Amino acid sequence: MINRLCKEIETALNKKIKTPKDFDCLRERIYSRLHVLVSRTTLMRVWGYLSEDVTPRHATLTILAQFLGYRDWDDYCQNAASPKEPQSSPVLNRRLSVESSLDPGDCLRLTWQPDRVCDIEYVGNLMFRVIASSNTRLCAGDTFQCSLIIEGEPLYVDNLRQGDCPAIAYVCGKKSGVRYEII
Repeated sequence: MINRLCKEIETALNKKIKTPKDFDCLRERIYSRLHVLVSRTTLMRVWGYLSEDVTPRHATLTILAQFLGYRDWDDYCQNAASPKEPQSSPVLNRRLSVESSLDPGDCLRLTWQPDRVCDIEYVGNLMFRVIASSNTRLCAGDTFQCSLIIEGEPLYVDNLRQGDCPAIAYVCGKKSGVRYEII
């Protein structure tokens, strides 16, 4: 079951954990999601990277199971062994909740493939105004609504208004997701 847990974490991260740097990255992801510190050495032992004959503590396995969205290690063992339906994937990427994280006047730079760039200003009430854009269908002056931005996932906007055209829904970064930074 421990090997299965490790593989599921790698699948959720979309990355094999095989170098010390990977374990540092996993450690940081666990901390940002759960606000719990797990040492790199402990993670290396769980993955078998260090050849020590040590059984991981129940508390460590619970943290790793919680990282995947389970209540604890026992819940993982019970449900992962015979899932009745496919499990939803937890969102492990950096995310920005617009309502609680931004103030009117805050600006973001959105980027997505291939070489799309869009600078937007939050105007309040979940509304954004496009300040500038390059290689996208969005134009300066366009407005739209958005409540959540998840890095690496498509950005779904609603009530996109472009000039006198009726409002539409729009997806940015449909294939590779968007990246964002506060500017």
